[in-house]
Amino acid sequence: MQTASTPTHCPYCALQCGMALSPLPTGGVEVVERPDFPVNRGALCGKGRTAPAVLSSTVRLTSPLVRSGGSLVPATWEEALDRIAAELGRVRDAHGADALGVFGGGGLTNEKAYTLGKFARVVLGTSQIDYNGRFCMSSAAAAGVKAFGLDRGLPFPLEDVPRTGCVILVGSNLAETMPPSLRFFSELRDNGGTLIVIDPRRTKTAEQADLHLAPRPGTDLALALGLLHLIVAEGRVDEEYVRERTTGWEEARAAAMAHWPEYVERITGVSVPQLRETVRLFCEPDAAMVLTARGPEQQSKGTDTVGAWINLCLATGRAGRPLSGYGCLTGQGNGQGGREHGQKADQLPGYRKLDDPAARAHVAGVWGVDPDSLPGPGRSAYELLDALGTDIRALLLMGSNPVVSAPHAAHIEQRIGSLDFLAVCDVVLSETAALADVVLPVTQWAEETGTTTSLEGRVLLRRKAITAPEGVRSDLEVLHELAARLGVEKGFPVEPEEVFEELRRASAGGVADYSGITYRRLAEENGVFWPCPAADDEPAPGTPRLFLDRFATPDGRARFVAVSHRPNAEEPDDDYPVLLTTGRVVAQYQSGAQTRRVDELNAAAPGPFVELHPRLAARLGAAEGDRVAVVSRRGRAVAPARITTGIRPDTVFMPFHWPGEGRANTLTNPALDPTSRMPEFKSCAVRVELAEQASGDTFSSAG
Repeated sequence: MQTASTPTHCPYCALQCGMALSPLPTGGVEVVERPDFPVNRGALCGKGRTAPAVLSSTVRLTSPLVRSGGSLVPATWEEALDRIAAELGRVRDAHGADALGVFGGGGLTNEKAYTLGKFARVVLGTSQIDYNGRFCMSSAAAAGVKAFGLDRGLPFPLEDVPRTGCVILVGSNLAETMPPSLRFFSELRDNGGTLIVIDPRRTKTAEQADLHLAPRPGTDLALALGLLHLIVAEGRVDEEYVRERTTGWEEARAAAMAHWPEYVERITGVSVPQLRETVRLFCEPDAAMVLTARGPEQQSKGTDTVGAWINLCLATGRAGRPLSGYGCLTGQGNGQGGREHGQKADQLPGYRKLDDPAARAHVAGVWGVDPDSLPGPGRSAYELLDALGTDIRALLLMGSNPVVSAPHAAHIEQRIGSLDFLAVCDVVLSETAALADVVLPVTQWAEETGTTTSLEGRVLLRRKAITAPEGVRSDLEVLHELAARLGVEKGFPVEPEEVFEELRRASAGGVADYSGITYRRLAEENGVFWPCPAADDEPAPGTPRLFLDRFATPDGRARFVAVSHRPNAEEPDDDYPVLLTTGRVVAQYQSGAQTRRVDELNAAAPGPFVELHPRLAARLGAAEGDRVAVVSRRGRAVAPARITTGIRPDTVFMPFHWPGEGRANTLTNPALDPTSRMPEFKSCAVRVELAEQASGDTFSSAG
């Protein structure tokens, strides 16, 4: 038996906290601290500490399942793989390659994401591939590319945060979503810096702030424009920086000047004195940062909203300078790497664009195929899911649970149910897997080696610590076997390091260049920051801090983008007078497919709830714990009331981790950002009623 502990990383959020796994005498492993990793220095949240619980054969899948007579029953691997290959081939022959869909996940390793994208385009020949990371930080990615020419969550390491003068944290409750990161912000304040939190709720993170602004959901764009107006009016623009390192300022300034403070106060509910104090705190130090998360990003205007916050950094000279800049706090464990290497609808490995002839030629050369054989860009995540059962007749899904996580979830559940064929690869029998025709049990984090890319752009090595139960195979083995059955015998290795070596070649010269990174370096150096191009004489150092000399645009200048406030896709009215916003709680993760199987986490967060202000509760006649119904144009959800002064009276909050009658995403609006195709998770119009008074007859949960 192995006795030494294995250094690795947490399977959950994009912090990718360092941990070690130590074998237990009774079998299995326990988590032990790994203080050498700089992001968490050994600290872990409850999800990380209890992650080995999901490795147990009592909660996870250990045998393939196939649908027979309406039920999922155990089958052999040969039977399951043969059936998937046969059905995918049948649908392709009957309806064409684009009748096949592929949907990936932000928890897949770089090796899996890369292989899944290659499988879709080379083996299936379909353009219809996307992943649930589209629901994570796609708006920030689109805005970053527009402004800087490159998208990497943070262009600097987290260790820079305590050394800056001010951080504006927009729409992030990191005290619950990534607790070990909170110490960086505590150290910021200990060092004399200032933390400003912008959130409609007074969260645990907001309680740590020097200043908390509570705007109406969906008004972050107006708020950023109002702050930029004041920066101009008060003469705080860094004119030399703007002149030497940016373009587009005149248009962006004109747009901002149309958003005077009193107008912004009426839109957002944030007072003019608070706006002025925010500008003072942000502009007075020598260095400052703006960090965004899902709050401003999960909007139908998310790209413009993030762009407005980037404009704030550019106008004050706070991007591409030490201890300053704009960054995005990526949510999913490999949300960054997952899109860099090919499972996003419009991208090839290395963050290359699928419609770029040179990019197609390079990647096709690595893959040994004709560039013209590669399909073009496909549908974004929600659009792909919405097309199921019509244009898309069969779906291969890996590591995602859209029945719980997608907006307008009851409608998406209906679309999934209308497929000719659904195959799911997962660790557990998620709500989506339960609808499948074939379910394949696959290895998870501690049972396999692979790389992930954290929110810092730090590529990391997660190491295999234990052997998977008999009957479980890796996603790479699944894709290898399916490719062979569909006529592609070579090009789909099952060893992760072999896949990574190919990924290095495919990414070489791209925006996200991993060609100078090796497994050996990752093990020895505690991760390497991309871009890291290969060098002939010695290893490239990687790039912890971007843009210090120039931005990744053709002329090296950052781009201002002129944007203006516009309302939510769905505003309150007489029938739906309240705004719903959604988010996470500390003890659960994403759709909860894994964390809801851990007793300790369920004890801490056993189910959904509706957070509402005492004034709203009084109008409803609702007391703490009463079952209340939240009703939108798309459906109805019921959960116990939590009454708190920490939320705006015109807003209710629901966490989105649970299925069933408390499923928050039954209510959410799939209105899409025109650039990023991000759905508007963070704001929709609802009414709230006592559950026994609510009528579900008028509002079909199926939409």
